[in-house]
Amino acid sequence: MMDVKPPDRSPAIRQVMMPSHTNPQGSVFGGVLLSLIDQAAWVEALRQSNRQWLTVAFEKVEFTRPVFVGDILSLYGETMHIGRTSLRVCVRVDAFRPSEGTQIDVTKGEVVMVSVDTHGKPTPIDDATTTTTGTH
Repeated sequence: MMDVKPPDRSPAIRQVMMPSHTNPQGSVFGGVLLSLIDQAAWVEALRQSNRQWLTVAFEKVEFTRPVFVGDILSLYGETMHIGRTSLRVCVRVDAFRPSEGTQIDVTKGEVVMVSVDTHGKPTPIDDATTTTTGTH
């Protein structure tokens, strides 16, 4: 049985938001955040099992606070569920605002990743039954 590795306390990704990431009103595009969430989910999937992973679905993405130029984002991945060929990762995004000296939660989302072979065909992660862990 494949057990879920406990959450890593280190961020999967850190990124400084730059002017090229923003819309004309000065906040960061949601698509930029989705891309970073996708990358952080991939890093977490790879941490669970060293294999080829593809994104199958984004679920329940919540943009709770705006992100601005100069914010330093930290993205944390936690595997919530491991199935036969896929796993579900919850990614939390925090922003450190140097101008205010504050750290805030800005976004959270769930990503489903599937294990694939070199032809893109889903492959079993392990011969074990489904494992579940974690909280949002």
